[in-house]
Amino acid sequence: MLTITQALYDQIVAHAREDHPDEACGVVAGPAGTGRPERFIPMLNAARSPTFYEFDSQDLLKLYREMDDRDEEPVIIYHSHTATEAYPSRTDIGYANEPGAHYVLVSTADGDGLGDFQFRSFRILDGEVSEEEVDVVGAY
Repeated sequence: MLTITQALYDQIVAHAREDHPDEACGVVAGPAGTGRPERFIPMLNAARSPTFYEFDSQDLLKLYREMDDRDEEPVIIYHSHTATEAYPSRTDIGYANEPGAHYVLVSTADGDGLGDFQFRSFRILDGEVSEEEVDVVGAY
């Protein structure tokens, strides 16, 4: 299960809405070994695409160095889908290289009958996708 604060949830959703119609992407880092998401880090979608996201390699290198210096790890890796449901695509699954991370997808598509967005979390390990519950809390 992913436990996330309302504030972080709201920041992820706001980023997805701001970048629409392009996919938004980012990371929520937390203290290494805790599994607790704490620091919201919106990233630039280097692909600037409504159907694909890509972290800029230089930005990603800088982020990982910064997390290492702060004894953090990526707890959540998130991105948005702008025209489809919030479920990992084959490309998303292929790029999932953080076995301990929660992969959050936000759908900003509004034609699915489920509202103007969906917020879902997945674990992706060795190409296998499993959805997990999301518990939104006021504070940890």
